[in-house]
Amino acid sequence: MKAEYTDVRQHILDQGKAIITRKGFAGVGLNEILAAAAVPKGSFYHYFKSKELFGEAMLADYVQRYLAEMEGVLTRPGQSAAQSLMDYWASWTSESLDGSGCDCRCLVVKLSSEVADMSEPMRKTLLDGTSRIIGRLALAIGQGRVDDSLPSVADPAHMASVLYQLWLGAAMLTKLRRDDSALKAAWQATLTMLELPPGGA
Repeated sequence: MKAEYTDVRQHILDQGKAIITRKGFAGVGLNEILAAAAVPKGSFYHYFKSKELFGEAMLADYVQRYLAEMEGVLTRPGQSAAQSLMDYWASWTSESLDGSGCDCRCLVVKLSSEVADMSEPMRKTLLDGTSRIIGRLALAIGQGRVDDSLPSVADPAHMASVLYQLWLGAAMLTKLRRDDSALKAAWQATLTMLELPPGGA
């Protein structure tokens, strides 16, 4: 019974997230989520007492999954910390353009301003998630100081925050411009800030 509960709940989260990533939170009604997930309203309210609580759960779920994927990129064997970091940023370039995997970036860009004004619990969930992402980047940059691939970075936490903000802004401009010019600029700025050669680490 517990496995069934977990599967149904996750299915609703996945289907709702796919729609909300495209349309925004306010632009998606409960009936649309129910239709996509093919579940009755009673099932939805069994797992989530309100649409806002669903939103909190959706944000927490995608951040957790994203951090797991991020960990895989940043801990590839045989690579320096600088190489792993640049692989991570390279994934933003490929995924943000074709839309195939820009899960975290698209949802953060899509929902940040919307939920900040709409729901304090959702704002806090999203803020906590982005803080955890920045924290993981800071650890990777700190590792670069240890393995000497990023020896010039004096403050990993500050650098991680600045880089994440840079790339979020680039992702937002990419959606507006419908080209990769902002992402290319973010790539070059990242190389400069980390004092890496033009070709990367």
